[in-house]
Amino acid sequence: MVPVESVETRAVATLSEVFSRIEHSRTADEVVQQIEGLILEGVLRVGDRLPGERELAQDFDVSRPILRNALKNLEGRGLLVTRPGGGTHVADVIGQVFAPPVMDLIAAHPKAAADYLEYRREVEGIAAEYAARRATRDDLALLDRIMARMEASHESANPQEEAAIDVEFHATIGECAHNIILLHTLRSCYRLLSDGVFRHRLLAFELPGVREELLSQHRAIHAAVADRDAARARQAAMDHITYVERSMHEAERTGDWQRVSRLRLIQRIDGARRGADRQQRQQ
Repeated sequence: MVPVESVETRAVATLSEVFSRIEHSRTADEVVQQIEGLILEGVLRVGDRLPGERELAQDFDVSRPILRNALKNLEGRGLLVTRPGGGTHVADVIGQVFAPPVMDLIAAHPKAAADYLEYRREVEGIAAEYAARRATRDDLALLDRIMARMEASHESANPQEEAAIDVEFHATIGECAHNIILLHTLRSCYRLLSDGVFRHRLLAFELPGVREELLSQHRAIHAAVADRDAARARQAAMDHITYVERSMHEAERTGDWQRVSRLRLIQRIDGARRGADRQQRQQ
C-alpha cells in the first residue's frame, strides 16, 4: 500500500500541472489534441471545470486568441460546454448506453440485470487484472484515498454514500488499468447504476451483513492490486460481482416478501374493521 505521505505529496496536483506547455508551433490544433487526450485518458472527467482563460493560456504557453479557437473547436464538437458565469466544463461525453425506452425495458425485466452483472463480472475481472499489472504509484495513492473514504463512510453507516463511493472505487480500478476502451466501457456501465436502473442495488446495502461483506471484498481487490497480484485481483473482482448478483436477488425477494406481508396486514386490519362494523350494525 502507498504510504500516506505520498498520497499528499504526489497524488495531489494543481490543475496547472495537468496542462503541459505546447512545445512546437503553438497552434490551436495542438491545444485541442492535448485536451482531447486528457479527456480520453480519464484525467479530465465529466463536469470538471477548466481553469480560466488567462491561466490556461499561460499553462499552454499560447496566446489567448489561439486558446479561444481551441476551446471553440472542442465546444462545437460537444467535448466542452460553457456555462454563463460558470466557466468551461468537460461535457457529458459518456452519455447513456441506451435510449430511455430501452432503459425502461431493462429496468422492467430481471434478465437484463442478470446479463448486466454477467458482463460486468468479466470486464471487472479484466480491469482488476490490468490494474494490478499497470497501476502507477500515483494510481495506488488515489486508490488508497478512495478506500479511506469508503472505510469512513462505512463507519458512518450511510448506505447511499457507500453506494456512490462503491462506483467511484470501481471506476478508479478501471482508470488504473490504463486501457482507454476498457475505461469508457466501464464508465458507461456505471451510468446505468447512477441512473437508478437497477433499483434493488441500494436495497441490497440494507440487508444484514451485506455492507460488511462488500467492504471486505473491496479491501481484497484493493490489496491484490497494491500487491501487484494480477490473478488474485481478477478473482477478487469476479467474486465480488457474483456476491453483488446474489445480494440483489435476495434484496428483490426480500422486497417482495415485505410487499406481500404489508398487503396481508392491510387486508387483516381491514377485514377486522369490517367485521366490527357488521357486529355493530347487527346489535
